[in-house]
Amino acid sequence: MDLNHQPMKKILFLLFVFSFQFTQAQQNTILIIADDLGNDYLGYYTNVGDTAPTPSIRSLLSQGVQFNNAWANPVCSPTRAALFTGRYGFRTGVGEVIASTSTPQLDTAERGIARLLRDFAPVKYETANVGKWHLHLPTPIPQRIFPNYMGYDLYSGNFNGAIGDYFNWPRIKNGVVDTVTNYATTQTVDDAIIWLDTLSTSNPFFLWVAFNAPHSPFHLPPANLHSYSNLPGTQAHINANPREYFKAMVEAMDTEIGRLLQYLDANNLRDSTNIIFMGDNGEERSIAQIIDSTHAKGTVYEPGIRVPMIISGPSVVNPGRQSDALVSTPDLFATILDLSGFSNWINFIPAAKLPIDSKSLYPIIRNDTTDVRDWIFAEQFRVNTVPTDAKAMKTKTHKLMKFDSGNTRFYDLTTDSLEQNNLFNQPLTSIQLQQYNYLCNELNALLNLSTCTTITSTQEVKEELSAPLVFPNPMSNMLTVRWDGNEMESLVLVDAIGRVMIEGEPGDWDVSLLKPGVYFLQPTQLRSFFSVKVIKLD
Repeated sequence: MDLNHQPMKKILFLLFVFSFQFTQAQQNTILIIADDLGNDYLGYYTNVGDTAPTPSIRSLLSQGVQFNNAWANPVCSPTRAALFTGRYGFRTGVGEVIASTSTPQLDTAERGIARLLRDFAPVKYETANVGKWHLHLPTPIPQRIFPNYMGYDLYSGNFNGAIGDYFNWPRIKNGVVDTVTNYATTQTVDDAIIWLDTLSTSNPFFLWVAFNAPHSPFHLPPANLHSYSNLPGTQAHINANPREYFKAMVEAMDTEIGRLLQYLDANNLRDSTNIIFMGDNGEERSIAQIIDSTHAKGTVYEPGIRVPMIISGPSVVNPGRQSDALVSTPDLFATILDLSGFSNWINFIPAAKLPIDSKSLYPIIRNDTTDVRDWIFAEQFRVNTVPTDAKAMKTKTHKLMKFDSGNTRFYDLTTDSLEQNNLFNQPLTSIQLQQYNYLCNELNALLNLSTCTTITSTQEVKEELSAPLVFPNPMSNMLTVRWDGNEMESLVLVDAIGRVMIEGEPGDWDVSLLKPGVYFLQPTQLRSFFSVKVIKLD
């Protein structure tokens, strides 16, 4: 061994390590979110259905990883809050669409991606968010600067869940409101490019691009953005053919994404920029291309929460891959920080905002492993409970859905991808029983609650877990009771001390004469096996 060369080798090694870390830290990230876009209109995810032309999004595949098992939440605000903070909704309190002062908004004390990168990362990032915010209401007026307070040098877009007119809409730009008459999808990319033009080359950037498209109202986009030249664009035709206009909106968004990619190429930014594309939840019922429309947006069934996700760019090793890894949209929180070279970000999270649920996908991006988690979780909860409110958790083969009403669904996704056969309606195999108990225990541990009960026999399944669905809950004058497979069974509604107030079969119950308070719905013959809590309002 030539000892004279050892110091030089060490110097070269240290220079290589420093250069690698510096390069990683200098990489930019652009996160692109499509609003209300599931997998069924994208040809690279499905070979059935009527898909939309998306050449720009498709172009990301050759330099990226396509994730086939990605979950969001059923609606917009919870997905965005979980992604921004890396924390599930039951921790942040955001479990439904933020639409009024009665719905919880995101706590500004949460330390999101933008502030971590701008104020705490070892290399300062320039940060911007253009498009749909939907984590707070635009009033009172001070809330309009919340995106800036939470880490964005620039925020330009709309706060609400939807805009009433894509051609005439209110924009909030760093707290100031103006009216924009430019097509919203185009304006989102305009705002992104204008901001990118202001940046120096000394700092990397993080850009969150949240399109309103293809969320309703459905409409005919400008002719230069799509190929559907035969659409008249009248309201009557839109109402009769919403899917055609939805596809035109998707293609228009793809065209504008292409313009953003062309800007990156023209300014020599593409080779240093990682791009993430995703949907925030599935499509609404009127246009979802699924057999059972009740499984669309707003539910924890697969079409409601399974979304497209591509990560593309210089960090991807062996690009052009597909991954079946279980992925949750909160995982993008840790992933983006890792892509930015910020490895010790956990040290900058306030203790009150721990734990973080995000699992970095960076090892998959680097092709070092195939999986980073054993299960994924999604949820929906509202101030006024509705029948679709539920927690869902799945492995690669089985899925457990625990509704807040007390009902339970359990599916074998390997044989029942459409979720039509609730396994609690038949004897369970030993593998199914093992999968159920695993998911049940993991769900209870995650929520720190006895949300579900482990079982040892099929009899327990039928008696304990097949509880009825009740809504609305809280109730007022009417209560609807649904109990699949038990439509002729007798049920009782008892008060807090066990007195029977109403007895009957599943259906619509008149509860107008009941006093306000807490009641429990139970089977007449087997009262000990389940008890669904129901609240009566004034």
